[in-house]
Amino acid sequence: MPPRFLPVGLPAAAVVTALLVSGCSSADDWSRPRPKPTAIGALGPGFFDPTAPPAPEGTITPRPGSWDGLRPSKGYRVVLLTAGKDARTRTLASAVTKWADEEHVSLKTITATKPTDFIPRISEAIDLSPDLVISVGNDLVDPLALVTASHLDQQFLVVGAELAEPTENVTAADWTGASFRGEGLGMSSSYDPATFTPERAARAVRAGVAAVLSDLTGIVVWLD
Repeated sequence: MPPRFLPVGLPAAAVVTALLVSGCSSADDWSRPRPKPTAIGALGPGFFDPTAPPAPEGTITPRPGSWDGLRPSKGYRVVLLTAGKDARTRTLASAVTKWADEEHVSLKTITATKPTDFIPRISEAIDLSPDLVISVGNDLVDPLALVTASHLDQQFLVVGAELAEPTENVTAADWTGASFRGEGLGMSSSYDPATFTPERAARAVRAGVAAVLSDLTGIVVWLD
């Protein structure tokens, strides 16, 4: 290896520190191009019926655990888009964060704090060009319905709610006790905040992401 020469006037300790910092920094700041992410593994039997794939806006009810064998490749880029401080939304957001940590997903979080923020924050998420935007919080359902149809190249996953008329790029992971579909339709008669448990939220995130990775998009993944 050829000898390395220190820049004139720069102390050796400073050069060593600079080399260590540049050599050890591996965080993905999303500024660099990277290989297209892939799905690792495969869906298990019972996730959906391959002889009768779901129609657009259709619903599938996967067999429990049929999504466990499928995950994104390391560095999959996800924006968690969240609105609301209620316990339900916090539980869902925590499930996304935990999943991202376990699967080595590169996660950025965008929080909308007031109604005038909703559409600008959705646009901010889209501008980051993630592999997936995961939305949690009922307050985002109507704003998403206004925006997502104009950005068909961006995939969205709504957890614990769904759009009334989703386009092909909007998938939902939902269950009895959740299923809010927008202010125009109001709350479902079966809506139950107690169903928003950490365990169910974790299943919803994993099942929903598995559907997106499998190109089963624009549908509802029902978890009951």
